[in-house]
Amino acid sequence: MLLAATSIFDIISSATYGVLAAIALWGIYCIVIVWTRVAQKRFKNEDTQDNFLDDVEEMVAAGDFNEASEYVAGDNRAIPQLVELAINNRGLGYKRARQVMLDRFQRDVLSDLEYRLSWVGTCIKTAPMVGLFGTVFGMMGAFETLATAASVEPSALAGDIKVALVTTASGLAIAIPLMILVATVNIRISKMEDLIGSGLTRFFEAFKSGLAINPGAPPARRAGRRDEPVAAVAAEEFS
Repeated sequence: MLLAATSIFDIISSATYGVLAAIALWGIYCIVIVWTRVAQKRFKNEDTQDNFLDDVEEMVAAGDFNEASEYVAGDNRAIPQLVELAINNRGLGYKRARQVMLDRFQRDVLSDLEYRLSWVGTCIKTAPMVGLFGTVFGMMGAFETLATAASVEPSALAGDIKVALVTTASGLAIAIPLMILVATVNIRISKMEDLIGSGLTRFFEAFKSGLAINPGAPPARRAGRRDEPVAAVAAEEFS
């Protein structure tokens, strides 16, 4: 009985509110994930990173890769993981090991952040469109009321017109803050890239000097394919 008394316009307007809420929650969730991941992968400030690199440079430049690997083991920040990856792949030579580092950073850190932010961008674009969809159905409901009633009280149209306005306002209220948050997160990511980039520049110089002293053993080869070397992987993936 209750379902029969509910018009299609009421059902769609209620569903529109639910969809808008879901879009808002998903967008905020992705923003929080990106913000947290950036915080996990970078040092708090440049001084902290410089202190860390001072120790690593001293060990790596002297060719003491085992000690350097133990020093960075278990650290989930980007630079320690990249240092460990380079040390484990030093048998490939400087250029190959450096490329492995950069590829891993791009694939496991930056690409994941871009993937999350692309979802936020989708939410920013979708929320106003869903709001517009609710507006169209709200106006259709108002015209339906006008068409089926001999005389219409203004209060009878108020509900449909309210849906038409509130859904549009809700879509914009979701999209605008998400746009500001995305801009803020992008600035934070850029600062992270600059900080990590400066740190890797320092490490590469020490790494090149260390390889001249202790080039390390050549990498293992895949079973059944003796012509193709395999890069040794770090102890842990970027996660």
